[in-house]
Amino acid sequence: MILKSLDLKDFRNYESLNIEFVPGNNIIFGENAQGKTNLLEACFMCASARSPRGSRDNELIRFGADEAHIKTVISKENSDERIDIHLKKGAKKGIALNQIPLKKASDLFGVCNIILFSPEDLEIIKKGPDMRRRFMDIELCRLDRIYLNDLLSYRKVLEQRNSLLKKLIDDPKSENADTLDTWDIQLVSFGEKIIKRRREFIKSISPTILEIHKRISGNREEPVVVYKPDVLEQDFSERLFMARDRDRRMAITSVGPHRDDIEFMIEKKDIRVFGSEGQKRTAALSLKLSEIETVRTLIKEDPILLLDDVLSELDRNRQNLLLSSISNVQTLITCTGLDDFVNERFHTDRVIKVVAGKVQIC
Repeated sequence: MILKSLDLKDFRNYESLNIEFVPGNNIIFGENAQGKTNLLEACFMCASARSPRGSRDNELIRFGADEAHIKTVISKENSDERIDIHLKKGAKKGIALNQIPLKKASDLFGVCNIILFSPEDLEIIKKGPDMRRRFMDIELCRLDRIYLNDLLSYRKVLEQRNSLLKKLIDDPKSENADTLDTWDIQLVSFGEKIIKRRREFIKSISPTILEIHKRISGNREEPVVVYKPDVLEQDFSERLFMARDRDRRMAITSVGPHRDDIEFMIEKKDIRVFGSEGQKRTAALSLKLSEIETVRTLIKEDPILLLDDVLSELDRNRQNLLLSSISNVQTLITCTGLDDFVNERFHTDRVIKVVAGKVQIC
């Protein structure tokens, strides 16, 4: 899979842009706040229909403009796919595949497999469980459309249940109180499937993570990746019922897979609590690099890799490991300088300079 071109109109700080990428390594360099990350953000949106920064659609439209357009062309083994995204203030985003409008943003998942690696990902072990759940969900949604539908349904039911719990704070005897049973049944139905699929997923990627981690650490460490569900699928219904009084007092759902986590263990110790900074970064790097192999194995194609100023956050050993791990994958790498790429094992195929929303092929 190759990202052939990107066209932007009034997206972030780009008034107009048309750029072509090449297979291999595309280096995008320039000073900070010039628009390098914005290019990767636009590419990522064409795979997921959302900003990796969590930005609202209106925030993506260039200041002074009313709408923005993103277009990419993806080359697959037997065909090209054109993806268009239209953002308009005060309106729902429009998405089209090969100029045919898509009814739902989720229909875009799986068309283009893009993996984004940013400095924030190096904090995935240190930060809260929401980042680790996000890792599981992004990967599983990329690989399994049934999981995507179950997750979206679960989140919708969870939102409805929490909304009802808030209303019951003000009106405990509301006639809507009886609908709590209905929401619980649906929440358990979708939640059980999510827990089961996450457990299978962590089990399937664990050998890959172990292999990568051992390579980075020079065979000194053998991590164990542990899925930590908030509740077992067979216990979800009972635990949810037992927590109902507490949930009504707190006006929030306190039990379920929306509270799951992943643990990295070395010598039976949780890296997040007892590990060194180097161990935490090695674990984070192993987790992210496992995404490439997972896509290759399960989807039978190479993903497109976006590295957003990651090399500056790594020591030389981890830089070399990362660079040697992305061979045969089209990569877009942002950086402030080219010194990191003076490496006999790393071949640069295209260099792009970004200055104030303008690009130049060097």
